Amino acid sequence: MEERFGPGLRRRRIAAGLSLTALGEATHYSKGYLSKLETGTKPPSPEAAIACDAALDAEGGLSALAPDRRITRSAPGVDRRTALALGAATLGAASLPGHAPGTAPARVFSEQTLSTFRDQLAGVRELGQHVSPDLVLPVVRAQADAVRALAASAPDTQRGTVLRLAARFSEYAGWMAQESGSDHGARAWTDEAVELAAAGGDRDMAAYSLVRHALIRLYAHDGPGTVDLARRAQRFDGLSTRVRGLAAKREAQGHALLGARAECERALERAQHHLADPPGGPETLGSMHVTDPVGLTRGWCLVDLGRPDAGAEVLDRALAELPSAAVRARTRFGVRRALAHAAAGEIDHACTLTEGLLCDATPSESATVLVDLRRLAQALGRYHGHPPVRELSPRLQGVLQSR
Repeated sequence: MEERFGPGLRRRRIAAGLSLTALGEATHYSKGYLSKLETGTKPPSPEAAIACDAALDAEGGLSALAPDRRITRSAPGVDRRTALALGAATLGAASLPGHAPGTAPARVFSEQTLSTFRDQLAGVRELGQHVSPDLVLPVVRAQADAVRALAASAPDTQRGTVLRLAARFSEYAGWMAQESGSDHGARAWTDEAVELAAAGGDRDMAAYSLVRHALIRLYAHDGPGTVDLARRAQRFDGLSTRVRGLAAKREAQGHALLGARAECERALERAQHHLADPPGGPETLGSMHVTDPVGLTRGWCLVDLGRPDAGAEVLDRALAELPSAAVRARTRFGVRRALAHAAAGEIDHACTLTEGLLCDATPSESATVLVDLRRLAQALGRYHGHPPVRELSPRLQGVLQSR
């Protein structure tokens, strides 16, 4: 008979020679709450399971006994015709060289047109740092369609270049779809990116698509699925060091969900080796704005491994070095940083950090950030009687309910 979480927690606690009070001090949960977990009166939250697992050195064995609370999200996408209309209205006639107002864009290839689309890719990626993904998505969808159409008129010597650029637009559309809350849209656009890149002679995109799909599994709290997809990505022949590093980084995050510390650290070391070089231009896969992605990810992983004190220290340091242009990354890892401090019992500081995030950004615009923001609200909610938490709670709940 498979062991349940409550008996498993009690067995490991007693074997470790800890009282409920001592376990409470180690996990920042009350003795009464932990007693209810052991008797099965209450099911464990993912955070409580992680904290107990880490305190008892269960290496993921205790977390694996917790009820499956994977998150599923979906949101209606915008159909392609609507996207084209919205995108054209947003871009304006000046965005397409030779396109007169009120006329269909001419599908005639020129180096100037290709250069303009490259600039637009850089521009839309910069726009995505400051504007809601719901607004960016129609624009990048229209651009993706236009570049794909341009490939039809490109000479044979340039068609592969245009198709690879079209693939990059489609991949970014997939990211904006996920940020908007549509996992289905994210998968569809990423799969289209793979087809375009393959037609253009690029194999990196096929591997990177697995890294992107692994991110969807990560936010669904699916550790095994995250690790499997990330490992499959790393098995591609002729893979660039950058994509190999991004895949190793995602694998580490999956191991962290499973409580596998040693495997997580090994994957982070591989990622550090492969991502030593700074990102390139706008066609670079992954973030252009984060100079130390492994450092931020290590802090992220430490929180999932039930080591919030260490995670908070790493995230404090890494966020201080993050470029100001990395607005979305600052918000994403800032929420994770506040969560780390809350999980470590530093409630006043966590409230201060959260207040700053709500003032400087609108986390509700990102469906992925909202996942951690809900976890943060739950962590702070355990201290609902604490004055800073009472003061912050209405605004925090307002943000969560606005999406």
